[in-house]
Parts: sequence; structure tokens; C-alpha cells
Amino acid sequence: MTTQYYTATSLDGFVATEDNSLEWLFPLGDVKEAGYPAFIAQIGAIAMGASTYEWMLRHSDKVQADSGSPWPFSQPCWVFTHRGLPGIDGADIRFVQGDVKDLHPRMLEVAAGKNIWIAGGGALAVQFYDAGLLDEAIIQIGSVTLGQGKPLFPRRVTSPPWRLLSVRQIGSGLAELHYALPGR
Repeated sequence: MTTQYYTATSLDGFVATEDNSLEWLFPLGDVKEAGYPAFIAQIGAIAMGASTYEWMLRHSDKVQADSGSPWPFSQPCWVFTHRGLPGIDGADIRFVQGDVKDLHPRMLEVAAGKNIWIAGGGALAVQFYDAGLLDEAIIQIGSVTLGQGKPLFPRRVTSPPWRLLSVRQIGSGLAELHYALPGR
């Protein structure tokens, strides 16, 4: 059972544009080629930042078209926010705030032996990392640059370096790097 930051980034290290858009990513590859179906099958709980959740709400038509549902996840999802956000009918969404260290044990319990996915936001991934709770990073690097935006990991980490487990090409627009994080 691992806690994984699974995300995509531009060549210059941004997961989203400055207005939280992910539109740059969709032309680069098919989610099925990226191994997403196998990845999500191993997930028992999801942690998501408020900006990612709000993006999903704003793009509910695309989410519905791609997944056949207004909420594409069957797993319980903890949305970390300080704002009041609307829920989605039929979705197990838990709006929370506070230290990830305090919430992680409940997520592990609910995940019931499966992995936890840090689904959105470099800032949220950093919180799990700083608490010693982030085990792996699976990062798909897209063949575009954004110039500015929301950083992949908005904190310097130089020592000890992450340990590269694998590299995989996905179509002609993405490369996937899988890392184990130090001490994990």
C-alpha cells in the first residue's frame, strides 16, 4: 500500500496553467495508453486539492463525456479546501482541511489495502512529502512548455535525490517517470 503522486507536467515543470487549465495535456496522448486504467484499479482513496476539484466542476461536460459520469471515481475522495465547495450527487467526496498527517490514517483505513492517489496539486503533494507520507511519484512529462503556471512540486528537493524506478514512452507526446521517494 503506497501513497502516490500521479500527475502530468509540461517540459518546464507546470501541471496546469496559471488559470488552472489542463487543456494543454489532452492532445498529447490517450489516457488508456498511459496505463491509467491499471493505475486507478489499484487506488482505494484519493486526495485532491481544491483547485483540481474546481477544475473538474468547471469541466463537468468533458468529465461526463470521457467517463460517462459527472464524477469519474468510485473511490472516496478527500478534497483539501478552506472554501465552501458544492458536492456532486452520488460521489463520496469528503471536504477537509488541516494537517495531512492527521487525515492520512483514515485514508489508509478506507483504502483497505489499496494505494492512495495524490490526484491534484503540487502544493498538496508537498504537504504529504513534508509529512513523510509520500512514497512514490509517477510523472508523465508532456512535450510542451507553458512558460508559467502551477508548479509540479513547488519546493526545492535536492538531497537525497528521488530514486528512478522506470521510464516509459507513451505515444509521441509523453514520457512517464516512476520514482521512489527517499526513505520510503
